Amino acid sequence: MTEEEINERPEKALGARLRNFRQGRKLTLKQVATQAGVSESFLSQVERGASGVSVSILHTIAGALGLTVADLFDDTTNFGYRVVHQKDRPMIRVPGVQKFMLTRQPLQSLEVLECEYEPGASTGGTGHKHGDSQELLVVLEGELVIAIDGQSHVMHNGDSIEYRSSSPHSVTNMSTETARGLFVITPPSL
Repeated sequence: MTEEEINERPEKALGARLRNFRQGRKLTLKQVATQAGVSESFLSQVERGASGVSVSILHTIAGALGLTVADLFDDTTNFGYRVVHQKDRPMIRVPGVQKFMLTRQPLQSLEVLECEYEPGASTGGTGHKHGDSQELLVVLEGELVIAIDGQSHVMHNGDSIEYRSSSPHSVTNMSTETARGLFVITPPSL
């Protein structure tokens, strides 16, 4: 499609972006349609640019993909590659824990975070759940205890563990040294 055609039919460009995000997350039309509360055929029409969509429905579809409406119109998103320089990493801070985003927003098919846990720090409380993604934790430094479905696993430098993000889980640094872990989540659900 030429730039001129896209400018004449912006719904085509929007539909293509929706499809790219959906496919990048390995989601079916049916999964997204069900989550958004729209029919599969309607979502297909939107992705093909054959149907317009209201802002409220677009907001719901974007939410089903883990996006905002603004993400759908961000022309800086490159589906081939995206760079995040260390100094530009977004950071989420909770007591005793710093989480650095290694993947850029809007997240496509992968979410990666590097986390630093101070001694005694914990995330997840008695166990939190988010989405139904595959999650991988690799201990980069120190020792972390991860509890999944109430079962604790002591993880040392270089150890890794995979689990479903829909299982209650928490991570705690019970040592006296700072610990670091790398989380890989697909599709993004944090």
